[in-house]
Amino acid sequence: MLATDKSTKRPLVPPSEAPERDVVIYDGHCRFCTAGVRWIDFLGGKRRLSYLSLHDPSVGNYAGDLTHEQLMEEMLVVEPSGKRHGGAEAFRYLTRKLPSLWIVAPLLHIPYSLPIWAFCYRQFARIRYRFGRNQCDDGSCKIHFD
Repeated sequence: MLATDKSTKRPLVPPSEAPERDVVIYDGHCRFCTAGVRWIDFLGGKRRLSYLSLHDPSVGNYAGDLTHEQLMEEMLVVEPSGKRHGGAEAFRYLTRKLPSLWIVAPLLHIPYSLPIWAFCYRQFARIRYRFGRNQCDDGSCKIHFD
């Protein structure tokens, strides 16, 4: 089977199965985002994080005050206490949470660098569907180019 075949991939743990973990809210319709979340899970998130697509109806339990458009702009990590981290700040938070990402933590924690990382994250997030443009099963990536 091909590596891209959905049946070969281990399912991501949803918040309902691990309520004590931080919840990563991501764009589940974006192949690039889904691959990134699977990479984070592989690097140690499977024991520390749970995952929820922003298109899931239960996302309101974690970010009910945010619109769909706001959630589409950046990944969100919600701690069990309710504290949220979005975009570059979320990735920065994960570099402290996951030991396998500690190697990049010094770079992301250079004093006063978060605005630069946030700018880069926003620019990349804005064009993320271009990376899966020819890989969408149902043509959902095409809607971002019309």
